[in-house]
Amino acid sequence: MAPRTAVSVPQSGTVRHRLAVPEVGIVGVKLVLSLWLVPEGSEVLEGDRVVELLGGGATIDLEAPVTGRLLRSLVEEDQPVATGEILAEFEATAEVDLEPPRGMADG
Repeated sequence: MAPRTAVSVPQSGTVRHRLAVPEVGIVGVKLVLSLWLVPEGSEVLEGDRVVELLGGGATIDLEAPVTGRLLRSLVEEDQPVATGEILAEFEATAEVDLEPPRGMADG
């Protein structure tokens, strides 16, 4: 299940992406942000696990919505969270090509 994201463009022109709590299909169970897996300021790749939620005995890992940097975590560990609540803001950066150029793979 992909996390929900929202995009905002501050006056500086930098695109920021927000990570929100997705609908997880656990009715009547309180969700808690249990652990930030990366600290503020960290560089992340789209799809990296960045935060862990707990609810009803289930662990839910949320992924970075973009390649870039975690600007701000908006919820502290061990705090309850609700569907749609914004957990963090990310700043997108140019994607890094991790594949070697053609013909260079063998060195």
